[in-house]
Amino acid sequence: MKLKLDDDGHVVVQDGKPVYTGDDGKDIAFDAPGTVATISRLNGEAKSHRERAEAAEKTLKGFEGIDDPAAAIKALSTVKNLDDKKLVDAGEVEKVKAEAIKAVEDKYAPVVKENESLKGELYNEKIGGAFSRSKAISEKFIIPADMVQARFGQNFKVEDGKTVAYDNNGNKIFSRANPGELAGFDEALEILVDNYPYKENILKGSAASGGGAGSQGGQGGGGKRTYSREQYASMDPAAQAKVAQEAKEGKAEITD
Repeated sequence: MKLKLDDDGHVVVQDGKPVYTGDDGKDIAFDAPGTVATISRLNGEAKSHRERAEAAEKTLKGFEGIDDPAAAIKALSTVKNLDDKKLVDAGEVEKVKAEAIKAVEDKYAPVVKENESLKGELYNEKIGGAFSRSKAISEKFIIPADMVQARFGQNFKVEDGKTVAYDNNGNKIFSRANPGELAGFDEALEILVDNYPYKENILKGSAASGGGAGSQGGQGGGGKRTYSREQYASMDPAAQAKVAQEAKEGKAEITD
C-alpha cells in the first residue's frame, strides 16, 4: 500500500483519514485510531486465551497417563460418594466392624473356651478342694462337705490363684483373728455360718428348733433313720432342724 498524493504532492485526505492506494489500485481511507483500538482488543483476547490454555495445561498434568477420561470421571464420582456419612447411612461401616469382630471372635473362640474350661477346673480344685479338706466342716458340721459347698460355695471366688470369701452383700470377708488380712477359708466359712439363719440345722451341738421331720427317710441299721441328701435338702427348715438334732443324738443319719 502507498500513501496517495495529489498533484501538488500533498497527502489526499478523506473524512479526516489519509488515503492509501492498494496493490489492486483501489483507494482506502485508513482509520488509524480504529486500527489501534482493534489491535489492543485483539491483544487482550490473545492474552486471555493464553491464560486459559496455561490453566488447562496445568490441570491436565494431573491426569497424565489416563487413557479413558470417562472412566476416570466415573471413578472420581464413586470415590466422592464413599464418604463416612454415606457409608454410615448405608450401614457399611457397621457391617465392616461386625465382620472384623466376628473374625477375631472366631479366631480366639477356642482360646476363650479353653480359658473358661481351665478357670472352671481351677475353681473346682481351689474351692471344691477347700470344702472337701475343711477341718471346720469335718469337726463342726453334721452335713457332708458337698452340701455345705452347695449352700456357701457362691460366697467364694478364686482371685490371683487365691481363695477369697465374700459376704452376701458382696464385701470381702476379713479375718477376726488377724485384722487387716483376708479371712482364711475355714474362718470365712464360720463367719458366713454365724450369719446363716438356719445354722442350728447344719452345725453339731446347735440347739434344734421347730417341729418334726415328718415321715421321710427309712430305717437304717441300729434303729437309725436314714435320709438321703436330696431328702434333707427338700425339707423345710423346721424338719431339717429335727433331723439335725436326731443326727447329733445318733438317732438319724444323712447318706448319699
